[in-house]
Amino acid sequence: MASSHPTDAYRAAGVDIDRAAAFVEDLKPLAERSTRPGVLGGLGGFGAAFDLRAAGFRDPILIAATDGVGTKLKLAFALGQHSTVGVDLVAMNVNDIVVQGAEPLFFLDYFASSRLEPRTARAVLEGIAEGCRLAGCALIGGETAEMPGFYGKGEYDLAGFAVGAVERGGLLNRDNVRPGDRLLGLASAGLHANGFSLVRMVVDQAAADLAAPAPFDPGQDLGMALLTPTRIYVDTALALARAGLVRSLAHITGGGLVENIPRALPQGLAARLDAASWPLPPVVAWLRDVGVLSPGDLARTFNCGIGMVAMVPDDRTAEAEALMAAKGETVWHIGTVTEIGDGDPIILDGLESWRGSARVS
Repeated sequence: MASSHPTDAYRAAGVDIDRAAAFVEDLKPLAERSTRPGVLGGLGGFGAAFDLRAAGFRDPILIAATDGVGTKLKLAFALGQHSTVGVDLVAMNVNDIVVQGAEPLFFLDYFASSRLEPRTARAVLEGIAEGCRLAGCALIGGETAEMPGFYGKGEYDLAGFAVGAVERGGLLNRDNVRPGDRLLGLASAGLHANGFSLVRMVVDQAAADLAAPAPFDPGQDLGMALLTPTRIYVDTALALARAGLVRSLAHITGGGLVENIPRALPQGLAARLDAASWPLPPVVAWLRDVGVLSPGDLARTFNCGIGMVAMVPDDRTAEAEALMAAKGETVWHIGTVTEIGDGDPIILDGLESWRGSARVS
């Protein structure tokens, strides 16, 4: 007998087009919360449009970034808490854009699961919309895919794509960094969204209870403490760039301090950091002690309390610090730029201050 509805066969295979369409309609109010000048149209089309002139740009250079949340999602699955990973997704993209002096303009997401669970997906998208609001960019499109049998029950994948713009003369260029420039570190909000394969291994090895109070913060459960979303630095970074107070910026993501700071330096210059000049966050100290991790492991894996590093002219350090403090940032003087020739582009002094009592030397 012929199917009475053209989508019955596809639904039997695990894909419900009607449910997906209804979900997209439900998302439109979320996207509207993040709208900004330049947005043309709304969700639902084959492509999203953005008018750079309406956004106030005259001679812009476009900057694009794409990223995901990584295995931090596994914690969200285990806890059934999905409201923060959307903020992480936006943050990982827009923080990469703003280090080049660009203003994030719009964001698109990709959400895929074996079966669309509207409540879970809505929690994730609410986080994405909130992240976009905090970053001042618009959520103008995305993709919601059902892929039966591809993901485990209750699991999903999450990725994003952001585009920003900067006027040609405002592009931050690492070649402008000079010896003697100060390195100012902006505090992170926690682990952000990197190093979670190691985090999960440590938690498993310690048989730690994610639902129990965090050993380093009894005021919240361990799982929720680990899920603390990535801090979005857009407002602060743009203010620094537009005031001419920063030469270069480094977003501290995968690879930690060791891998990311050199990306913001020209050939022949190094960052000399004093690891004792800022406090190691309690969550990182706990991972160090429980996982018996060396200071080198920490510096190459985690942000270690520094989510963004600004390379600032020495004579403008006080101005930059005052601006960042006014934006609500916690800032430390963490080092200086120095000449190295062909040497190591990052020198970490004071690492002994990160050595825990559980570490056997």
